[in-house]
Amino acid sequence: MARLYIGNLPHSTAEQELQAWLEGQGFRVESVQVIRDLETGSSRGFAFVELPEVVRAKEAVDSLNGQRLEGHNVRVSEARPVNLNTEGRQVGATRSPKRKAS
Repeated sequence: MARLYIGNLPHSTAEQELQAWLEGQGFRVESVQVIRDLETGSSRGFAFVELPEVVRAKEAVDSLNGQRLEGHNVRVSEARPVNLNTEGRQVGATRSPKRKAS
């Protein structure tokens, strides 16, 4: 299975719309996950997509990168693996809780 990063998505794009767009471009899609803000639930403008055919990942990157989706030129690349520490938690990019103004 190949995992792709898709960035510069319109914030209104839902998983079903992204999957339909990818399938319309000729790619079979295993799963789509639009990343959302934890507090507001709104899209953060990027997603991860899994394709069942690893051999087509490079083809997908080459043909989809720079394509227009709802007026945005999307960025497509192969997703980097997540770095986990020894306790199974993600390393880096952690957020500290927001402080209330006094």
